[in-house]
Order: sequence, then structure tokens, then C-alpha cells
Amino acid sequence: MFLEVKDLSVDLGEFKLKNINFSIDKGEYLVLIGPTGSGKSVLLETIIGFYTEDKGDILFKGKSIKNLAPEKRNIGIVYQDNVLFPNMNVYDNIAYGLKNKGFTNDEIKLKIDEISKILKIDHILNRSVDTLSGGEAQRTALARALIVEPEIILMDEPFSALDVSTQETLTNLIKQIGLKLNTTFIHVTHNFNDIWNLADKVGVMENGVIHQINTVSEVFSKPENEFVAKFVGIGNVFDGIIEKSDTNCVKVKISDNLALYSSDYEKCSIVHNGEKVTIAIRPENIIFSNECFKSSARNRLKGKVIKTEELGPIVNVHTEIDNVIFKGILTRNSYESLAIEKGKDIFLIFKSLNVKMIDSYTSFKS
Repeated sequence: MFLEVKDLSVDLGEFKLKNINFSIDKGEYLVLIGPTGSGKSVLLETIIGFYTEDKGDILFKGKSIKNLAPEKRNIGIVYQDNVLFPNMNVYDNIAYGLKNKGFTNDEIKLKIDEISKILKIDHILNRSVDTLSGGEAQRTALARALIVEPEIILMDEPFSALDVSTQETLTNLIKQIGLKLNTTFIHVTHNFNDIWNLADKVGVMENGVIHQINTVSEVFSKPENEFVAKFVGIGNVFDGIIEKSDTNCVKVKISDNLALYSSDYEKCSIVHNGEKVTIAIRPENIIFSNECFKSSARNRLKGKVIKTEELGPIVNVHTEIDNVIFKGILTRNSYESLAIEKGKDIFLIFKSLNVKMIDSYTSFKS
């Protein structure tokens, strides 16, 4: 395994990282998400060596690095505010790490020529950093981190202060760099577009704990608990009781007159009648219809629209069924063709495969 974090705990007094475990392969891109204050930045700064572990270990290519100084770990870091040296121009900022490693001026020039062309900053090398735009400054910071050829790059919300167009440009550049240099990235963000565009894996953190870390599709389609489900945008999370179970499908009662079917095969075989469970349904898996058409989907419900939220090209639709609120998503075209409005009766249809059983949420504040 390229990088492995094992049972890592860090006590900073008012905040603690608790039993962090994950691993990534060379060239993988891990994105960490979670609320502000969940410990994402502390985790990055522990990996690079700015904080000392109270327990656990960090293994890099099979060897512990926890006792190595940051400059010995061959790990780079890029922050939101780029932290460029104000008394140096772009060229000298990028060259700084190479000079400390003893490279000759000719070697430095060749390397800067190459990285500056990749990051499209070769035309600003002689400029003072206080004249740079946000995007130019962040590309310079990225060039400075990459030029010393670290095997891992840590990025702490590097795009958050930039406009949408610049974010998109830098995201595309990061993709190219990852492919060209086979660099491993760990990227902290609050922007889900970074997940869709960059991540091989995603980890969800809260209060110093990683709730779940896996492939993007696994985390977003099979959240392990209620916190993850809600944080990744699964708006339909309900507590219920198993009313009927077998190894292929279970019936979950979530209100007096409402039950849903789940074919979450991994869980169906281990739950029993009368057991309390929590289920989750992604909004995009709900089909809306003016008629209850024939379908293989086992969940076919009739409800009343109580609220709509128009968000550009999509519309959130909230429907009430037996005092339970379901949230679905429609394109604007579908919304208009169905003539959705508050008070309208509407059918909701979704497959039992899309009803996932998850762990009830327990906060990790203690």
C-alpha cells in the first residue's frame, strides 16, 4: 500500500482526531469532505508532519514516517491562501524548494520551464506575486509544490476562494497533472464538484472521526450511517421497523399507514421482523408521475406536493405521504410537463434496490 494511516489519534486539547484508518494507492485521488471543524485540515497537517501523533502510525510505502521531519517526507501541501513569499517574484517562489535541495541554476530553469507550461504560467514568471490574480497565485503555489516532485500532494481547499470559471480551469489542470505525473492527491474541499471531477475515493469526516471512506459511487449510493447519508445529499432518511423480511427483500414500516420495500441484499439477510432500522433513498432515484403506471418497482406511492424549490435547471419537489416528507429532484422540463404545483396529487415510484438500510446516526462529539 502506498500510504496507510493506521489507528491515528491526535490530541490538540480542544480538538481530537480519533482512530483514523485509511489507505490509498499510488496515483489515487482522495477527497475529504465534512462540516467545518471536522478535522480535515488537522489530518492533512498530521500526515505532512506538522502535528505529532498521540497514537497510531503513518506508513509510506510500508515504512513509518511519523518520526520524520516534514521536509523529509516527500509530501507537498497547497493551502487556500497559497502562502507565497511576497518578496519574491513568481520564478523565485517556484524555485525556492529546488534551491534548498542543491539544484544548479540550469537545472532549476529547465524544471520551471516545464512545470510553468503545464500550469500555463510561463508568461508571468517575472511578475511580483502581489500583482497576481487568485488563479495565477494558486497555480504558482501548485507549481512550487509540484516542482520538487513530491510523491503525495495535500490540498486544503485550494480552489475555494476562486471564481467558478477559475475553479473549473484549475480542476482540469489538476486532472492533467495527475495523469502525467502519476501523483497521489489528498484534497480537502466543501465543493462536491471536486468529488465528481477528481476523486477516486471520498472520505466523510465529522468531529475528528472518518465515518466512511470508499469509492465515490459506494459512499454516495451506500452510505454507512445517517450522518453520511444526509451530508452527501440523501434527503430521504427514515426510521422504521421491519414488518416482513426474507433474504431478498424486506418491508419496512415507517408510519402508521406507510411501508417501503428494500432489496438491500447486504442487509436483508441479517435483519429480522420487529427490528428497528434506518433507511435512505436518494432524491434522484424517485420517479414522479401523474399516473401510477405499471412498473417492476415495488414502491409505488401517492402523495401531495407541499413545496417546490427552483434551483436553476433543477427543481426540488417535497411530497407528503402519511405525514412523511419525501424529497425528489426533477429537471425543469419534467417539472413543467408534469404541471407540478403545491397541493397537486402525484405518484412517487422507486425501486426497492434504491432503498438502502443504514446505521442510525450517532454523533462523535465526546
